[in-house]
This record gives sequence, C-alpha cells and structure tokens, in this order.
Amino acid sequence: MATLTSEDVMEKLRNCYDPEIPLNVVDLGLIYGVTIENEGDVTVEMTLTAQGCPSHTEISRDIRQTLLGMEGVNNCKVNVVWDPPWTPERISPEGRQKLGIED
Repeated sequence: MATLTSEDVMEKLRNCYDPEIPLNVVDLGLIYGVTIENEGDVTVEMTLTAQGCPSHTEISRDIRQTLLGMEGVNNCKVNVVWDPPWTPERISPEGRQKLGIED
C-alpha cells in the first residue's frame, strides 16, 4: 500500500462541497491544512465562509465520511478555525472560473 499523502487527501476533498455554493471545499479555499500522523490519523484544518454558516455540521461530516472511506485513513478529525478569516480571494482560479468571477 502506498503511503498516504496530504496531496491525496486534498484531491479526495475535491469531492466535498459547500451545499450553498456549487464549488468543492478545496477550490472554495476552505481547507487551510492537512496533517497525517501515525500512518493514517488525518486532521483537516478548515474554515467556513461565515461564522454563522448553517452548513458547518454537514460539511464537517461530509469531509469525515469521505476521508474515512479512503484507503490508509484510520481516523479523521476536522477542526474548524477562524484565523485567518476566509475571504473570496482564497477561491482558486478554477473555482473563480466555475463561479463566473472575474479577476
């Protein structure tokens, strides 16, 4: 079995979406970091577009379930952080194109 990498995790997270915005959490710029410890314990540091986001539980659960379905992931923890705050500048170029945002 290949060693699990943060790049593998980030690619898998492209399957997770904010239900209010038609864009995955990676291209939306919500993922601040991925840590892998003990060969399979994954921690995702993420934020949301707003502190009162009603979808935070759904997004976190989707991320956990998606990653726990990956080969090599034994445990998954999702930490929601607010610093630095999310801004639309965090949206990837691909995400901007999908949303029709001009630079």
